[in-house]
Amino acid sequence: MAKQRVLVVGASGGVGRACALAAADAGYDLALTYRGNEAAVRELAEAARARGVDATIHRVDLADRASVDALFADLAASQPDGPPVVGIVHAAGSRIEQPYVSRTDPDDWKRVIDADVNGFFHVVHAGLPTLRAHRGSLVFVSSAGIGRHPPGDILSVAPKAACEALVRAVAREEGRYGVRANSVRLGIIDTGMFPDLVASGELDADYLAAATRNTPLRRYGTAEEVAGVVLFLLSSAASYVTGQAIALDGGYSI
Repeated sequence: MAKQRVLVVGASGGVGRACALAAADAGYDLALTYRGNEAAVRELAEAARARGVDATIHRVDLADRASVDALFADLAASQPDGPPVVGIVHAAGSRIEQPYVSRTDPDDWKRVIDADVNGFFHVVHAGLPTLRAHRGSLVFVSSAGIGRHPPGDILSVAPKAACEALVRAVAREEGRYGVRANSVRLGIIDTGMFPDLVASGELDADYLAAATRNTPLRRYGTAEEVAGVVLFLLSSAASYVTGQAIALDGGYSI
């Protein structure tokens, strides 16, 4: 099989890193984006190359349409010699606090919506030509809070709900070109912002006890478990799966 490439947006985070390594283990070349943590992405690229695949890194500001358009122009310029982008994994998200709606700063709301919703739209809009050309797969990393809202999580859940609407639109409208689009709704995953929120005390012992109690499997998920589902959705094994939101939440949303 000819080489293929997966673009991982937000590769510097714990989930993005795990998805990238799973794709590398499956033989995909990688394009890895980051905004601020260049060191993490450089280390990830080296880990991918050690697995025998190519990995390029790209600094991108998702809220800046020109920055996203430049990313896809760079990827297109590598054609026809380089591997085509056949999958896009969007695992980027803003660093947020967890206020109730009544205590949410309107400026924080606007910042997160601009970065996360408009940023995802920029990726989708710029990425559709390559997904169409190669009958590709779009996977959006979402939140189980859409199905069962956790108090204090509006800055995470609201943007992801808007992004999921865009995923469904892509599935409905682009299926005629062979494009598939799906979401993975995450419960508590022991990586990324979660350990930071615990360390800062924003998620206290009562919160953690309640979260475990409300999860039928009585534990947190891992980045590797997320990567397994994402890799399935990228692969031909999911060739008849589109427009879906798969809950990877230990049963939280039941």
